[in-house]
Amino acid sequence: MEALNHLPTPCYVLDEEKLRQNGEILAQLQRRTGCRVLLAQKAFSNYDLYPMLGKYLAGTEASGLFEARLGREEMPQGEVHVFCGAYREQEWEQLLAVADHIVFNSVNQLRRFGPRAKAAGKSVGLRINPECSTQEGHAIYDPCAPGSRLGVTRGQWDQHMTQDLIDLLDGLHFHTLCEQDADALEITFAAVEEKFGEILPKLKWLNMGGGHHITRPGYDIPRLERCIANAQRYGLTVYLEPGEAVALNAGYLVTTVLDITQNAEVTNVIIDASAACHMPDVLEMPYMPPLQGAGNGNYVYQIGGPTCLAGDVIGSYRFPHPIQEGSRLIFEDMAIYTTCKNNTFNGMPLPDLYVLESNGTARRLTNFGYADFKARLGSK
Repeated sequence: MEALNHLPTPCYVLDEEKLRQNGEILAQLQRRTGCRVLLAQKAFSNYDLYPMLGKYLAGTEASGLFEARLGREEMPQGEVHVFCGAYREQEWEQLLAVADHIVFNSVNQLRRFGPRAKAAGKSVGLRINPECSTQEGHAIYDPCAPGSRLGVTRGQWDQHMTQDLIDLLDGLHFHTLCEQDADALEITFAAVEEKFGEILPKLKWLNMGGGHHITRPGYDIPRLERCIANAQRYGLTVYLEPGEAVALNAGYLVTTVLDITQNAEVTNVIIDASAACHMPDVLEMPYMPPLQGAGNGNYVYQIGGPTCLAGDVIGSYRFPHPIQEGSRLIFEDMAIYTTCKNNTFNGMPLPDLYVLESNGTARRLTNFGYADFKARLGSK
């Protein structure tokens, strides 16, 4: 970790050893149960680490063509699964060239593209909505919320599915969890059995989606294994597609304090990184990421970025000692939903990207600059 104190800031650092530890937990789960674990690239898509992660995982999950291509190119020995809310005709042939499993979000899309996927030798699936919400406080991430656009309900199935469409299906997919334990999966699978149980024996596989915090300390792995075994009773291959669990606690955002100001009772610390640009889930969830050295103490600081957005605030933290201009602040758990979601609002530079190797040295992967910012906005 000493290497983090000498890097130019802001920068992301991916922890190779933490990724390896997460990968081993997932590999052991697969060995014990026979399930297959995919990397959900929407959470972590830093492909320089794919060769290492590919030793532990069955493949990748994609949300569209570009992620599917990335999975095929950078983890070529693994399966490539794709789910998208709606596929586009102009991308369809490219998608067929790289995907193994293609999951549809609606009966209409299954009717339009399913026969062509099956004719191309692809495994065809349909996302279902078991109408069973198990999370609180994260409505934006609840696919089972009333009126959800994600997945086919049993009512829609009964109204629109015909036998020729059912015959196309190799599997069903559901994704309802967000940073949850196996008790939520247990409740959800019971709802799936209640609504779609008679269909399961006719299929080859069941994808239980992501949101499983499998690598978090204290996660109930035995209960997860029981859920997997319950699905396997139907003769199904079970897939899980976690994103966070693969890269949980495996990255850092290293920053420097630029200025400290006082407004009434609030001491504001402005750093060279931005919640809005570099850690967008801080504002979307919202949540406060762990910060090294913070916790208890009499010194309270509200930490935010340098952008013009008044709400570009990461949170208020307590320290046992004063913070000064030039102090280095290291945010943890920054491998997930950061490098794949960041942006250049206000012309903010993207942080450089490093890998903290197992021997403790930091190796730079990228060096972002003005040309990268400009290239996104025009032709010159």
